[in-house]
Amino acid sequence: MKIMRKIIQIEEDKCDGCGQCVPSCAEGAIQIVDGKARLAAEKYCDGLGACLGECPNDALHVVEREADDFDEKAVEHHLKTAPPLQPIAAPTMACGCPSTQIQDFARPFKSCEEANQPTSYPSNVSALSHWPVQIKLVPATAPFLKGADLLMNEQ
Repeated sequence: MKIMRKIIQIEEDKCDGCGQCVPSCAEGAIQIVDGKARLAAEKYCDGLGACLGECPNDALHVVEREADDFDEKAVEHHLKTAPPLQPIAAPTMACGCPSTQIQDFARPFKSCEEANQPTSYPSNVSALSHWPVQIKLVPATAPFLKGADLLMNEQ
């Protein structure tokens, strides 16, 4: 019997079939079919929307429309007979992400004496050996700075 109720609506053009919404649906109402997320049956969807936050493409929305009534017993039967979920494999690049590879920017020196000598760089070569640099600022009110001798310029 169809009634007016809240239910998940999947925008097919936005869905890329990543499957991140599937495990978050406790009722098993969402399945990946032909590379897209689809409702297995309207009666399995409780309309709660636990799957909403999992979609990276904003393809899921809770809408109020005429749909089959939620059937808890049908959901229980569906979950007992459904195959177990397979974990979603993270996509990998053929060569791996370059930013995850270890990079050493140190210039090789033959001896300690050579390493301690001033270095001159051609004008077109950067002297920055570790770039980009990420700087995380510490608030001046941090508890571990209490009693520290700091030079602060207040404006």
